[in-house]
Amino acid sequence: MSKIGKINISIPEKVKVALAGNILNIEGPQGKSSINIDLEIFNLDIKDGKEISLKPKKINENTKRLWGMNRSLINNAVIGSGSGYEKILELVGVGYRAALKGNQLNLQLGYSHDINFDIPQGVKIAVEKQTTLKITGNDKQQVGSVASKIKTLRKIEPYKGKGIREKGQYVLKKEGKKK
Repeated sequence: MSKIGKINISIPEKVKVALAGNILNIEGPQGKSSINIDLEIFNLDIKDGKEISLKPKKINENTKRLWGMNRSLINNAVIGSGSGYEKILELVGVGYRAALKGNQLNLQLGYSHDINFDIPQGVKIAVEKQTTLKITGNDKQQVGSVASKIKTLRKIEPYKGKGIREKGQYVLKKEGKKK
């Protein structure tokens, strides 16, 4: 039995869920998303528009693996359509700054040149201060992917802790050379 798959998904008031064939359409204030579900393997029940339950038709090794994953994908889509996801990145270092120029994020990260990062569709990036970025969107995977790509532009170095990090991320600092 899947521990995650057994838990029912509660639907917020503002979110509407509809099943059309094999596709589950989820619509809310933050946006729309659709998930393809294999109805030959699973039974999907929407109870009064307040709860979704996902149960396998027969339990074997393959359905056990897919059960929790499909439940998590549906839950992430419901949360994303309702309230959305956000990640906050901090630029730590002398002269590190960020600015928005149209549909591009301009980053000055201590290199001899500026880095222009194209913002993908479905994700919004706001520069709160020059050193703080707020990445928001309704797709958890896409928000995390964009945050990860921005973090790889300047990885955190272990001696001074300079680089791009998530808010609240712990950085293990190494001790420098001793005389």
